[in-house]
Amino acid sequence: MFEALSDKLSGILDRLTRRGALTAADVDAAAREVRRALLEADVALDVVRDFIVKLKERAVGVEVIKSVTPGQMIVKIVHDQLVETLGATADPIDLNAAAPVPIMLVGLQGSGKTTTAAKIAKRLTDLAKRKVLMASLDTRRPAAMEQLAVLGQQVQVDTLPIVAGQTPVQIAKRALEAGRLGGYDVVLLDTAGRITLDEAMMTEAAEVRSAANPHEVLLVADALTGQDAVNLAQSFDERVGLTGIVLTRIDGDGRGGAALSMRAVTGKPIKLMGTGEKVDALEDFHPARIADRILGMGDIVTLVEKAAATIDAEKARRTAERMRRGAFDLNDMREQLEQMQKMGGMSGLMGLLPGIGKIKNQLANANVDDRLLKRQVAIIGSMTPQERRNPDLLKASRKKRIASGSGAKVEEINRLLKMHRTMADMMKAMGGGKKRGPLAGLANALGLGGGMPSPEEMAKLAEKMPGGLPGGLPGAPPRLPPGMAGLPPTLPGGLPGLGKGLPPFPGFPGGSKKK
Repeated sequence: MFEALSDKLSGILDRLTRRGALTAADVDAAAREVRRALLEADVALDVVRDFIVKLKERAVGVEVIKSVTPGQMIVKIVHDQLVETLGATADPIDLNAAAPVPIMLVGLQGSGKTTTAAKIAKRLTDLAKRKVLMASLDTRRPAAMEQLAVLGQQVQVDTLPIVAGQTPVQIAKRALEAGRLGGYDVVLLDTAGRITLDEAMMTEAAEVRSAANPHEVLLVADALTGQDAVNLAQSFDERVGLTGIVLTRIDGDGRGGAALSMRAVTGKPIKLMGTGEKVDALEDFHPARIADRILGMGDIVTLVEKAAATIDAEKARRTAERMRRGAFDLNDMREQLEQMQKMGGMSGLMGLLPGIGKIKNQLANANVDDRLLKRQVAIIGSMTPQERRNPDLLKASRKKRIASGSGAKVEEINRLLKMHRTMADMMKAMGGGKKRGPLAGLANALGLGGGMPSPEEMAKLAEKMPGGLPGGLPGAPPRLPPGMAGLPPTLPGGLPGLGKGLPPFPGFPGGSKKK
């Protein structure tokens, strides 16, 4: 997410933080580089101008000159300005209205509107515990209604029955009536996508808005369109009156032009962002967290929330008990690998950890990606239950059988067993401490100090943590939650199957050993 912009800004700010004192010329030079980075990221010109003016006003002021570390203060100012540009505070979907709450989705064809409707429905069902009805108003695109019905089955959300020959306005009225009669909390109206800003279709959207009187009108926009998305948002706002924006494909957007421009130009909050193709790949848009990611500071709060949402409390207790006994077998290892997959895989987790951007080239050379997890799970799955419980049984003949069954090499199996032994020893050493969640070993391997907290601890952490930056970084709050000290560069040692070519971190194959 925003890799190109992040690399440029991090490079500029790193040079400043290495300076003991800053002159006005240093600030001017840095401001020019920041301006160039933002323009290359396809941020709207007016937004860039305003950003640089405010940055220089604050950077040449008393707060920087009197600061003990002027370079770090500049980093904080850039961070705060990014947060202000992105919208200052999170603004989730508003459901404070009489049921059923109508929510209307608009946007260009191909922006991911129908898929986003299913994602929102699943999110409202799972997290907000609302009963949702989805209705497709797209009478123009072939099989558009059928597509929404299929997605509804996938996410287990009801969809409005299809009646041929009805107009979008008639469908919207029927959906609201069905919502009232069926006791639904929310009715999602998926309108037809515009091929261009075509007058006839914009008129149709305006008619639907008048008939349905939606509580929320969300523009679904592709983040990859850059600042052109701003013109799109302004056009829709003039005709149908937007209340918020959903950015899709934000995981593939290396520049960030749309995200940084839309809020500042339109004044409409970015409420959600699509982070992948899966139906659960939808997150609330938190400006402070996005600013952290852009500046390479990670997003520990989101990491904690993901862990808290996916960890099974019963499994956590069982694993904690086994850890205390030193009985960490390959079944436990597989559970932790699968847990990582549920939390977004290697790439998803790495993007949330501070400092990863600075070693991403080494990680790329080491082939650290989501395929690694799948290979390890496949190898363990090819073993018999007895072999998983007792890895010492795995001699040459058994390894050849497992290699044949999993499509792996014997060397990979040996590497997995070696890593399991390392992790098992680590778990045994941790056994005397307090209870940990099922990701304890893996979190330790990722450099997260004493391991991940239990689900109960995570819930408390999510409430207590400020929306600021991780501790130890410029402009950050003075503390991290318990057990999260020692963040990278000690990562991600001890993970099975890691390739060669990594820097000499403890736990990496070929890396330095702890003394």
